[in-house]
Amino acid sequence: MLQLQDVTKTYHRQASNVVGLEDCSLRVKPGEFVSVQGPSGCGKSTLLLVAGALLRPDRGRVMLDGTDPYASPPEERARLRAKTIGFVFQQFHLLPYLSVLDNVLAAVLAQPLNGARDRAMELIEHVGLSHRLEHVPSELSTGERQRVALARAMLNRPRMLLADEPTGNLDPASGTVVLQYLADFADAGGVVLLVTHDQRAAEYAGRVVYMAEGRLLDASPAEAAS
Repeated sequence: MLQLQDVTKTYHRQASNVVGLEDCSLRVKPGEFVSVQGPSGCGKSTLLLVAGALLRPDRGRVMLDGTDPYASPPEERARLRAKTIGFVFQQFHLLPYLSVLDNVLAAVLAQPLNGARDRAMELIEHVGLSHRLEHVPSELSTGERQRVALARAMLNRPRMLLADEPTGNLDPASGTVVLQYLADFADAGGVVLLVTHDQRAAEYAGRVVYMAEGRLLDASPAEAAS
């Protein structure tokens, strides 16, 4: 479903170049939940952006469901993202003046989906927010906002969820709920690639991968040093 092969990405700054990724290779199959862990600045978010067809690598190859998104024009790449990937971010990115229902439906503003409203209602019920249907984000807890963002990410029936620190702003109980939803998505045959500092993710992910200084490691830094 997702394959990165020898992917390298360097950010060019005025004073110096910063390596975001260096020769990273990763394969994730349907039904897998992979957690990528490592310190801030190690390249986790860059990895997610490259995997999500949002940031072109300098070298290497990315394959999504058998297609190289970076070999396609931007419009076609955007359609592939909309069809294949759901994104979940730490900051939720909800529209402040829209209700829970309309925030979930915002996922199909650019690409209408038949039965979108019924699908949105089903997902809102699935994440336990039917009683919050007409509430705006400021009336929700942080955990509830993240569940709205998760419902939005799943509206287009993606085959893969890419999550960037989705529990970073949540209390432990709310974070556990979000991790369980991600695990359920993988159990149903979807792909989950999660980048996080949250050590609890290892309890839900089927595989944990570590990063340091832009490289994917075979073991955690502590294990490698022992």
